Amino acid sequence: MGRKSMMMTTVALGAAYLLRNEKTRKKLMDQFQNLSGKSKR
Repeated sequence: MGRKSMMMTTVALGAAYLLRNEKTRKKLMDQFQNLSGKSKR
């Protein structure tokens, strides 16, 4: 397994773990929305 695919797998597993919890999922979505809103300005 290449270094890049191993990193992507690690990120995907981490995201799946974090998204299991409803409170954490809402917090992450709010942060992503804030980041996308700031980058558009």
